[in-house]
Amino acid sequence: MASQSDHKAAIIDGKAIAQTIRNEIAEEVRHLSQKYGKVPGLAVVIVGTRKDSQSYVSMKRKACAEVGIKSVDIDLPENVSQDDLIAKVHELNATSDVHGILVQLPLPNHINEEKVLSEISIEKDVDGFHPLNIGKLAMKGREPLFLPCTPKGCLELLSRSGISIRGKKAVVVGRSNIVGLPVSLLLLKADATVTVVHSRTPDPESFICEADIVIAAAGQAMMIKGSWIKPGAAVIDVGTNAIDDPSRKSGYRLVGDVDFQEACKVAGWVTPVPGGVGPMTVAMLLKNTLDGAKHAIAQ
Repeated sequence: MASQSDHKAAIIDGKAIAQTIRNEIAEEVRHLSQKYGKVPGLAVVIVGTRKDSQSYVSMKRKACAEVGIKSVDIDLPENVSQDDLIAKVHELNATSDVHGILVQLPLPNHINEEKVLSEISIEKDVDGFHPLNIGKLAMKGREPLFLPCTPKGCLELLSRSGISIRGKKAVVVGRSNIVGLPVSLLLLKADATVTVVHSRTPDPESFICEADIVIAAAGQAMMIKGSWIKPGAAVIDVGTNAIDDPSRKSGYRLVGDVDFQEACKVAGWVTPVPGGVGPMTVAMLLKNTLDGAKHAIAQ
């Protein structure tokens, strides 16, 4: 039998899985176009000129083009008033060829994020953050119209890698509204026994080392060591943290919340950063937009 030092976890290639999903979506978009003469439409709203937000938005718009989804670009100035932004959301709610509305976060400080997001029609909430969608996700026997993209992507990575969830011990590290909380609810819906570890949890290692499935979404670079991981566990690393690296032209490199090199020696499966969860988030946004369009067009 191979010794511990020879062990090499299977790398879950999020980029390749996301590409497969995008190909499936493109096929369905073609079918919709042929059958109904309509294609899904995604409105992407960006406020201001934050570099990171702009790069995320251009990536989403490019992904739309690749699968045949029509991207409706709404670029608003940094000083736009909350009322004007909400008026734009209402206008998009009423636009029949827009099936999904995405407001890129974070918004400038003078705008109440919660207020703006709750104004998006639940039928077009492709980010899955509307309180009604999250509420249904939290309730047994209820199905939200849309699931948040990153948590949905995490579960898709598990299922497409042949990793079963039912009856497994899952530990979610982090409790954010965007990932930690909804992914814990999704795992619960999939019949896992779920523990949420967070910044106020004493001795997080003692919980993580018993987990068959670890979803790391704490935003702490390489916080989870190889010695914390149960041999054979599936590790999904949502973290994207920049750390100094003088050998790189940019002066930094991206790492996850898990020590990848160490994890590879113990885990059964592990996602890399970058190239793991990131591409899946965008693929799930496209899938949600397609589902919204199918729902609207078929009516």
